[in-house]
Amino acid sequence: MLSSAERVAFILLVLVCSALAFKGFARMVKIVRRGRAAQRSDNLICRFAEAFIDIALQRPIFKARPVASFFHALIFFGFSFYVLVNVNDLLEAFVDGWSTIGGGPIASLFNLASDLLSMAVLVGMVFFLIRRFVVKPKVLTFNPSVKLHPAVAAGGLRKDSLIVGIFILMHVGSRWLGTALHLAENGHSDPWLPTASAASHLFAGLSPAALDTGVHVCWWLAMGLIVLFLPYFPRSKHLHLMVAPVNLALDRRSPRGLMDAVSDVASPGAKTLTDLPWPQLLDSYACIMCNRCQEACPAHTSGTPLSPAALEINKRYTLTDHAAELASGASAPNLLDAATSVDAVWSCTTCYACVRVCPVGNEPMMDLLNIRRDLMMDGAAPDELAEVLRSLDEKGNSFGDSPRKRARWSKPLDFKIKNANKEPCEFLWYVGDFASYNPDCQEVSRTVARILTAAGIDFGILYEKERSAGNDVRRTGEEGLFESLAEQNAAALEACEFERIFTTDPHTFNALKNEYGPYGERYQSIEHYSTLLLELLENGSLKVGKRLGGRATYHDPCYLGRYNGGFDAPRRVIEACGVELLEMPRNRENSFCCGAGGGRIWMKDHDDMTERPSENRIREALELGAIDSFVVACPKDLTMYRDAVKTSGNEGKIVVKDIADFVAEAMELG
Repeated sequence: MLSSAERVAFILLVLVCSALAFKGFARMVKIVRRGRAAQRSDNLICRFAEAFIDIALQRPIFKARPVASFFHALIFFGFSFYVLVNVNDLLEAFVDGWSTIGGGPIASLFNLASDLLSMAVLVGMVFFLIRRFVVKPKVLTFNPSVKLHPAVAAGGLRKDSLIVGIFILMHVGSRWLGTALHLAENGHSDPWLPTASAASHLFAGLSPAALDTGVHVCWWLAMGLIVLFLPYFPRSKHLHLMVAPVNLALDRRSPRGLMDAVSDVASPGAKTLTDLPWPQLLDSYACIMCNRCQEACPAHTSGTPLSPAALEINKRYTLTDHAAELASGASAPNLLDAATSVDAVWSCTTCYACVRVCPVGNEPMMDLLNIRRDLMMDGAAPDELAEVLRSLDEKGNSFGDSPRKRARWSKPLDFKIKNANKEPCEFLWYVGDFASYNPDCQEVSRTVARILTAAGIDFGILYEKERSAGNDVRRTGEEGLFESLAEQNAAALEACEFERIFTTDPHTFNALKNEYGPYGERYQSIEHYSTLLLELLENGSLKVGKRLGGRATYHDPCYLGRYNGGFDAPRRVIEACGVELLEMPRNRENSFCCGAGGGRIWMKDHDDMTERPSENRIREALELGAIDSFVVACPKDLTMYRDAVKTSGNEGKIVVKDIADFVAEAMELG
C-alpha cells in the first residue's frame, strides 16, 4: 500500500506526463492527416480483427530471422501480459488488502504467468541488447553511401535502443524484484511464483523495515518508469507498439502488382514528406527500425546508396524534428533533402521484397516510386533511362528497333505463326520486348513456338501491333507513357479474336493482369507460359519422350512469384521433365531479385556497387553443390543471369536455362 502522500504524488505525475504524451500523439495524428488521400477505411472491423490475430500469433515477425523473432515473441507476450500486471500493481497500491499472493486458483495462475513471462521479457531483452551492442551484426549497419539523418549518423538509433532496453529491463526487473522482496517480507515462498521465490531467499536476513522500503522502491521504479516514459514514447522506437497494429490493420488490400493511381495529374508524385499518401507517413511511426527490409533489398546488398530502412528512419526523425511546425501546417521538408538521395531512388529494382518482409506493414518501395514520379515530372531521369523511354514512346520497345522487326525472331522457324490481327486464334501470345528483340531470348521464343506447335496449339501473335506492356515504364515514374502504351495495346487486343492470352514475360504478365483493368477486363485473365506448359503436360498434349535427369535450381522471378504468387507451375514443369530440383535458401516469397526490375535493366550500374544482384544469386546457386542448371522463367532473368555467369567467372560451372528448354529436350524436339 502507498501512503496518502505517495498516492497524490503518483496521480499528479500521471496527469503531467499523460498531458505531455497526449500533446506528442496529437501532433503525430495531425501530421499523418496532412498526407495525401488513400482509401483504407473499408471493412474496418475485419481489418482490425485480422491484425489482432496476426499480432497475437506474431505471424508478421516470423517472416524472417527465426532466432531473433523467437526472442521478440518472448518480449511481446510478456509485455502484453504486463498490462494486467500493471493494473494489479495499481490495485495493490490503492486498494486496501488487495494482493494476488496466497489467493485462489485464478490469482495463482495469474502469478505463475507474471513470474514466467517476466523472465521471458528479461531474457529476450538481454538477447537484443547483446545482439545490438556486443555482436553488432552487419544487418544493423548501413552502406557508407546511404543518406542518414544527422542524429542517426551520430548514433541516435543505438541511443534510442539503449533507452528502450534499459526501460524494459528496469520496469520488468523492478516489478519481479519487488515480488521477491514481498515474498521475503511475508516469510514464505509461493510455488506459483517459482523464480521470485528463488530470489526471495537472498533477502532473508533483511529487517522488516528494509524489506518494506525495498518493496516501495521497486514499486516506484516499476510504475514510475512507465509514467515517466510516456512523454518520450511518441519520440521513441517503442512507439511501434501502438502504431504497428494500426498500420497492419490499414494495410494495402489492392493487388501487389497494381500501383496507386495518380491523384493529382499536375503533381503526380511526391516532392515533400506531406506529398506522400497518409499511410506512408504512418509507416515512419510504425517502423521498428529492425533493418529487415534493408537485409532483403538487392540494391543495398549490392552496395548502392539505397536502404529502405534508412528511408523510413530518416522520415521518422525528420517528422519528429519538425513536429510542431508540421502539425501547425508549415511546409514539409523535401524528401530528397531529408529522407533519401537521388541515387538511392534510381537504385530500386521494385522487387517488393522490402514490403513483403516488413513485420509492421511498411511500404518504403512506394515512397521511392512516388519520388520517381515527381522526378520524371521535372525531367530529372538518368540520361540512359530517358533515351530508352524515348525509344519506347517512338517505337514501342526498349531496344529502339523498328516495330516491323518485332516478329523477326520467328523467321527461322519452319512454320508460320498466325497473325492475330488478321485471323482468330485460340491462344494469343503476348511476347514482350526482350523475348522479341534480345538474341538470347529469341531462341527461347522459338523453342516455345515449337513446343506449342508440337502440342497442336492454335496460337498467334500481334506482330508489329504489339508494344511494350509498360510495366517497368510505370515503375520508372513515367505515368503518361505508360498510359499511352496501355491504350495502344488495349486497342490492338480489342481488335483481335482469341479465347485465352498468355505471355513468356512476367513483367508483361503483371501489367496486363493488374494494371490494365481500366482498359478492359479480358486481359486480366492472362496466363504465364509456365502455367500453360504445365496444363499441356498434365493433359497429355505434350509428350515427354525421356526423363532428363540432372540437378537444377530455379529462380523465382519477382513479378511472377512475389507479386503474383506464381511459384508452383515452373517447379512442376521442371520436375515433370525428370530433373531433380534443389531450392536455393532464398526462394519463393523470399527469392532474391536479379536486379533488372523497375527499369534498372536500362540503367548503368552504380559506382558504389560491390556485386550485382545477379552475381550474388549465381554465387548462392553454386553454394548448393553439384547442380547442372540455373533455371529461369523470364526473358530478363535469362539475360541477367547468363551475363552474371560470365562476369562472375563461373562459365563452365553452371548453365542458365529456361523452363522451355527442359520441355523441348524432354519432348526430343531437337
